[in-house]
Amino acid sequence: MRIRIEIGKENFIPPLVSRLHGEDFMAGAPNRRGMGAIGEGEDVLLYLDERRTYQVRVEAGKQFHTHKGFVELGDLIGRSYGSPVVSSLGVRFHALRPLVRDRILKTDRRTQVLYPKDIGYLLLRMGIGAGSLVVEAGTGSGALTCALADAVRPDGRVYSYEINPRFQRIAAGNVERAGLMGYVELKEGDVTEGIDEEGVDAVVLDMATPWLVIPHAYEALAGSGVFASFSPTIEQVMKTVSALRERPFVEVETIELMLRRINVAENKTRPQTVMIGHSGYVTTARKVLEE
Repeated sequence: MRIRIEIGKENFIPPLVSRLHGEDFMAGAPNRRGMGAIGEGEDVLLYLDERRTYQVRVEAGKQFHTHKGFVELGDLIGRSYGSPVVSSLGVRFHALRPLVRDRILKTDRRTQVLYPKDIGYLLLRMGIGAGSLVVEAGTGSGALTCALADAVRPDGRVYSYEINPRFQRIAAGNVERAGLMGYVELKEGDVTEGIDEEGVDAVVLDMATPWLVIPHAYEALAGSGVFASFSPTIEQVMKTVSALRERPFVEVETIELMLRRINVAENKTRPQTVMIGHSGYVTTARKVLEE
């Protein structure tokens, strides 16, 4: 975390101080602290159980229908996040504030999205934080875009390239609903032909041919900046790593993450039979400068 004080700016609030006080720099951006009261037009996550959650927008006079009865959404206005709400059939839900991970899993998916396990590692490995400038390519449905935007706010920026205009429209809707469009610039273009930005902190790719982008990524990155790519096949990884080793990159590394949940109950705690195994390989490297 870092605090940047800029002399000569009146009423300037350092980003860290702003976050600790739960102030938002852009309208609609999700608060990190102080969940507060539910307002009309906000999204809530109706939690029924571990397998059934529903992201809905709160509007007066609207009902949300489920097999457990309908919920009067207007009744949630002014109540605290986490409050219970009872359906017409007497079934209790709880109204949670959607986290970024919830929004990722609830995105309108027309493409395969990254799992939170991979996104979390990517954010840490790339050192993304408030003020970071990030180039993303392969916007897809915008799941990673949302996570990046949430991490760089309030004074960072995500430049997200997508070659397919249909996917870009879907991503725009998902990012807008998450309240994070103020930190994202969606760009229609092919990054194998070049990247407009310079001096960025990270370049992250979720696309079929990441090795073709590495020359452009090197030029776009600031010194010590991080390159990252997500690839489902080992053949893609081999080509990407080979291309990275042809240029001044260090800490070239590829990992695979597997997630296994544990069923916890007295005298019968054990791993779940079904797990999230292979989703893809994450390759990262850091740019160094030549003499």
